[in-house]
Amino acid sequence: MTLSVSSVVNVTVSLSPTAAAERNFGSILILGSSGIVTTAERLRAYTNLDDIAVDFGTTAPEYKAAALFFAQSPQPSLAYLGEWAQSATSASIRGGVLTLADQAIGPFQAITSGTLSLSINGTVKNLTALDFSDDDNLNAVAGTLTTALTSAGTVTWNAAAARFEIVSATTGITSTITAAADGAVASLLKMQASQAEAPVAGVAAETLVDAVADLADKSSDWYGLVVAAAGVDDDDVLAVAAFIEGVGTSRVYGVTSQDAQELVTGQTTSLGYRLAQLKYQRTFWQYSSSNPYAAASAFGRAFTVNFDGSNTTITLKFKQEPGVVAEDISASQAAAINANHGNVFVKYNNATAILQQGVVANGYYFDEVHGLAWLQNAVQTAVYNLLYTNPKIPQTDAGVNQLVTTINRTLDQSVTNGLVAPGVWNAAGFGSLSQGDTLSTGFYVYAPKIATQSQADREARKAPPIQIALKLAGAVHSADVLINVNR
Repeated sequence: MTLSVSSVVNVTVSLSPTAAAERNFGSILILGSSGIVTTAERLRAYTNLDDIAVDFGTTAPEYKAAALFFAQSPQPSLAYLGEWAQSATSASIRGGVLTLADQAIGPFQAITSGTLSLSINGTVKNLTALDFSDDDNLNAVAGTLTTALTSAGTVTWNAAAARFEIVSATTGITSTITAAADGAVASLLKMQASQAEAPVAGVAAETLVDAVADLADKSSDWYGLVVAAAGVDDDDVLAVAAFIEGVGTSRVYGVTSQDAQELVTGQTTSLGYRLAQLKYQRTFWQYSSSNPYAAASAFGRAFTVNFDGSNTTITLKFKQEPGVVAEDISASQAAAINANHGNVFVKYNNATAILQQGVVANGYYFDEVHGLAWLQNAVQTAVYNLLYTNPKIPQTDAGVNQLVTTINRTLDQSVTNGLVAPGVWNAAGFGSLSQGDTLSTGFYVYAPKIATQSQADREARKAPPIQIALKLAGAVHSADVLINVNR
């Protein structure tokens, strides 16, 4: 027996915690009611339009909105498609995926007196004498099963997903379904509990804002929201806008209005007017006579910004909207949209078309709202990671300086990406900053001495309040050029 080397040299390896990641400010949630995504799953991530077409087809409202989002150049990279129970839903169960070998019709046709047992709406359905011998494809097998269910539900073969699906004939909270009991038919269908997806119970109809609130609670991964469903009225939109405005996690809501009243100066009934009066900072609305999801295109362009890059921030004005027909409107009609802080993809008399003005409902520029949402999260994440990955940050001036240094590094990136730029500070000062001073770096960070803390804050282990002054870079949206001619 030999002695351990550890008695002479003891080496311990410790891995530091993995730092928290920043949020993705380029992801959209397209919320619809087509039923492709179940209310149990609630939302599904997609990185390209092809996969959405496979799941939703090319006629679903969700697909049409996603097509506008992904049509932008450069192309955004992430869309979530969510489900709104606009009407009461039916219970359903999805069988396991059938391989190509599993899809062979021969084993099904060999069954001439099969059985299948499952419960629908609390009643056990014992299907007997199932005969698939004359069924020449899986759609026919589904039809035989539907007939056997005698109006209790419907069985379909989903060729795109390569699975059988059973849906109850009833809706609402009393609509239930179970997996099938083990057996030969259940095995071929992959409908037994060991292979099928978990059953989804029916739910009552929900309001649009309740659906959005549930999806916000379920995931913080999405930033933008566009609703792709018929039957959404202005009150629904206003309720969602109020929620998005007040929710703690920053998000933005894109709305398209097709109401011709948006083009009338002085009207007080349109959705655009009502949003402007409420001065919502996180709602972007656009007029489009031809496309009910035009705002998805604007979000598609905005969400390509990589805030970790150099000179990557953009203004939405002057951008294109592939798939959206440019409006042919008069100057007075454009002014009516502008007056309510709306946006429109519009033709100009030099054979171009642009999106204008790139603003949200309170008149702020969308790129500033978007950029500051990123900056808030970036600073928050950087400071959190400093505290999380170090044994401790001392409650001293040196410790506070570590916080300030970390914030400065994040603010440096806001200058690099073009969100912030040097300029004159035109507001009240603080620390050593006075009104009229030039922010040569574009920002100023101030933290008072630790000795100025109250004893209560000291005992609560708080840092002194840290204040930041920022000068936004802005963007040029118009210019006056004066030409003086002398003979």
